[in-house]
Amino acid sequence: LDRRQIASLAGLAPWTRQSGTWKGKSFIGGGRGKVRAVLFMAALVASRHNPVIKAFRDRLVAQGKPKIVATVATNRKLLTILNAIIRDKRPWQSA
Repeated sequence: LDRRQIASLAGLAPWTRQSGTWKGKSFIGGGRGKVRAVLFMAALVASRHNPVIKAFRDRLVAQGKPKIVATVATNRKLLTILNAIIRDKRPWQSA
């Protein structure tokens, strides 16, 4: 699956709430809640102990993103990395 399909399947794809000229905020939803919960905990651990993921999340927070938005972005990044590991059948390498 590509990154958009896998994010939608896990319930991490953004939904934009808009109508006409009114613009609301985007949110996530749908998908599999248990997968999303496991990814959330994995992203919290990775953002503390994995230097690549930590740098990614810290950069988003430094840009002014709310911490929960940065965590959801970290979830999606982690999911994309896991998908690439499975696709390529090789262990993850930071560089």
